Amino acid sequence: MNTMRRGVVLVAVAAALVVGGIVGATSFGAGSGSAAQSSSTTTTSSSGSGSKAAPSGTFHSNENATHEAGESSQREAQESAGQFPTVP
Repeated sequence: MNTMRRGVVLVAVAAALVVGGIVGATSFGAGSGSAAQSSSTTTTSSSGSGSKAAPSGTFHSNENATHEAGESSQREAQESAGQFPTVP
């Protein structure tokens, strides 16, 4: 009977290790906390208070005639310099 009990305990420990490994892999795997995956969303408030951070990426100037007509000279200078406009 002692050999049978030892075998049952051995199987139970092995099963616990396998289940623990599966739970650990899914909890702490590459998909859960990886810096390579960026699934965050950015929200902006329309209250007008505070400074707004420039969005990441490459800036492309809007050279449409109707857009250019309502633009300030400071904004046009920033667009021409390839900078993200910070003035209205």
